[in-house]
Amino acid sequence: MEATAAPAEDSALYDRLRQVLEGAGVDEAVSFLCQELRSSGQYGKLFYALLLKKRAAMGLNPIPTAGVSDMNEAQQEEYESAIREACREVGGLFLAAQNLPAAYEYLRMIGEEKAVASALESYCPGDDVDLQPIIEIAFHHGLNPKRGFDLLLDRYGICSAITFLSGGFSPQHLPEVKNHCIARLVRALHDQLSERLRAAIEQQQGFAPSAKSLAEMIEGRDWLFADDAYYVDISHLSSVVQMSIDLTDANDLRRARELCAYGKRLSPALQYPGHAPFDAVYFDVDVYLGALLGDDVDRAVDHFRAKIT
Repeated sequence: MEATAAPAEDSALYDRLRQVLEGAGVDEAVSFLCQELRSSGQYGKLFYALLLKKRAAMGLNPIPTAGVSDMNEAQQEEYESAIREACREVGGLFLAAQNLPAAYEYLRMIGEEKAVASALESYCPGDDVDLQPIIEIAFHHGLNPKRGFDLLLDRYGICSAITFLSGGFSPQHLPEVKNHCIARLVRALHDQLSERLRAAIEQQQGFAPSAKSLAEMIEGRDWLFADDAYYVDISHLSSVVQMSIDLTDANDLRRARELCAYGKRLSPALQYPGHAPFDAVYFDVDVYLGALLGDDVDRAVDHFRAKIT
């Protein structure tokens, strides 16, 4: 097999490195290498260069060939400290460069991944950034699951977010994480439906509706539901409404009830059955959410008791 030629920039670096090594010795050469890798953003290579520098300073073979068996106990401790410092420096450099997955790989080795969790809070990725690794460390690794879900929803939309949550939550996710994710979905779908209904009403009547709530917009406008019409994906609507039973915030519960009010007006052919005790999804969930808000609790108790007797 024909050998692959080294990139031109690497060849140039090696030539300069050789010159420094021949003219100034190992210590200067290694320091030069570290500085070049640092300034050129080659932080992964810098990690190993920093360890090479430490081994040279300790009088050891710069290229490890026998693990730590060539070190005594004191040297091992010193070298392990150098590894931690190299992880901290390289992780910090990746963090400053907004390469959060790479930063995580180094900082988690020394138990300092909280710095990545903090960076996720204000992280604003460009459209060309692959978010999958970010979501992986934020949500699945538990660094900042709320922010991880927000990034997913904002980039990939409601459908992908529903599919994502259908995989369930891990034991590491606190109830507040689950509530946050479902609340974000409810708000997103509520906003989407409100916007589309408002546009349809304005087109029909020639001016924007004065109604502020979704429930007010559909009141008295049966034509919105004629001929099996609908204004959001009905599978999305059904899924989000069924998830809403885990909500805790009163405003989010009210938004979910408005989604139920809309769903109940859909053609029966568009109202998919749910799972007991929420068989009639929009009606049953609305009764349940109403009880959570303190609305006719006795009626809700009787309604669901009748389902199991």
